[in-house]
Amino acid sequence: MSKIIGLTGGIGSGKTTVANHFHDNYHIDIVDADIVAREVVEPGSEGLAAIANQFGDSVLNEDGTLNRTHLRELVFSNPSNKQWIDNLLHPMIRQRMQQQLKMATSPYCLLVIPLMVENGLQSMAERVLVVDVSPDTQIKRTLARDGVSKQQVQSILKAQATREQRLAIADDIINNDIENGHLAEKIAELHRKYLALCH
Repeated sequence: MSKIIGLTGGIGSGKTTVANHFHDNYHIDIVDADIVAREVVEPGSEGLAAIANQFGDSVLNEDGTLNRTHLRELVFSNPSNKQWIDNLLHPMIRQRMQQQLKMATSPYCLLVIPLMVENGLQSMAERVLVVDVSPDTQIKRTLARDGVSKQQVQSILKAQATREQRLAIADDIINNDIENGHLAEKIAELHRKYLALCH
């Protein structure tokens, strides 16, 4: 089985850019918690059926897919709804991630979990790589990318782990404040380091 390197970072830190670089340039397999989270609520899935059963058909779009906007409202308006969803989906997501990790064929694989610290999932990885940027950079990038209000970005930042909490679990750190010029060099260096650890 491949060695598992956990990859995390706050919103707007460039996690996806870093993960894609490993994948595109070094053919490293990626297991991404966000993608898995969408898979466990696809039409026909056990997850989606349970959600519709709990909250009624209003959480479904006409085409049978999950109405995420409506579900988000239900979750944010009521902590017990959030608890229920987390209890349902977290074990499913974790199980699906473990299955995908077992199927990885590259020498090491990246387990990308945005909320690794918040959900205490660093134990799923043998090493943790944190993509680190300043809060200012996070706000700027998220505003540019998602077209949301500054208040919304700040409330997302508040809900996520602090920079210090993330750095506390890091074995390796990529500082991604600078323009992507040095990113390729840093990733190449980590790639060599990770390959050495696999032997």
